[in-house]
Amino acid sequence: MGVTLQKHRANLLLLLTAMIWGAAFVAQSEGGELVGAFTFNAVRMVIGGAVLLPCIAFLDRLNGVQHGWRRADKNLWIGGISCGAVLFVSSALQQLGIASTTAGKAGFITALYVVLVPLCSLFWGKRPRALLWLCVVLSAVGLYLLCVTERLRLEQGDFLVLCCAFGFTGHILLINHFSPKVDGVRMSCIQFFTAGLLAAVPMALFESVSWDMLLAAAVPILYAGVLSCGVAYTLQVVAQRDAEPTMASLILCLESVFAVLFGWLLLGEQLTVRELIGCVTMFAAIVIAQFC
Repeated sequence: MGVTLQKHRANLLLLLTAMIWGAAFVAQSEGGELVGAFTFNAVRMVIGGAVLLPCIAFLDRLNGVQHGWRRADKNLWIGGISCGAVLFVSSALQQLGIASTTAGKAGFITALYVVLVPLCSLFWGKRPRALLWLCVVLSAVGLYLLCVTERLRLEQGDFLVLCCAFGFTGHILLINHFSPKVDGVRMSCIQFFTAGLLAAVPMALFESVSWDMLLAAAVPILYAGVLSCGVAYTLQVVAQRDAEPTMASLILCLESVFAVLFGWLLLGEQLTVRELIGCVTMFAAIVIAQFC
């Protein structure tokens, strides 16, 4: 009975995580209208890293770990900095893309990494299941219905978010490589600070920043930094200790559905019948990919 309750609690925490991440697309859309893409990402990533510092201290005390940072080996720093660099590129593409597409569409296009990750196993000589090719076909059909215009081309925003999906695929593969070797929460903290510092460079070079702008965008920035980066990541780490991996992936991919829902509720975004069919088709591919 105790194990069953733990699994139910873990699934509820994962559902909350997916909701937070889904609503983050709305925050990114709102924030992108008030400050530049690099400014938004620089501030929220640094906030996300800062939020994780007390979480790390709490987990160290809970697990009886002393001087955890002093024991950090080179894999932690290499992994954190590498993931942070890829996260910087991916999040920049996503934030730039969201500026000219809807939060809901961005959520579904970004979620394509679920299909792309097992597809990348081909480069390591692995033979994926036949189901994966069905996912690829469904993804292509869904992407066409959702994003390709009557002139048979992707809009710029949709194209940038599609590129970010490839970036997040690389990010996940890096995490899969380093996470068994290091403390995952510490690595995430390092990656957030790395991504934030890298985003600060183009922010200083290409964007104008003022306190008035930052204060105007404070709510979406704080949501994306505190809740999406700090809280949601910690919830995911805690929940996945007790959740079944396949069920965890299925619940987390609901972030794309929540992105559409919150885009409709909070931003008044509307999808055409064709776009809705595209969403359903892509979601089917994302769900089936969990079993590949």
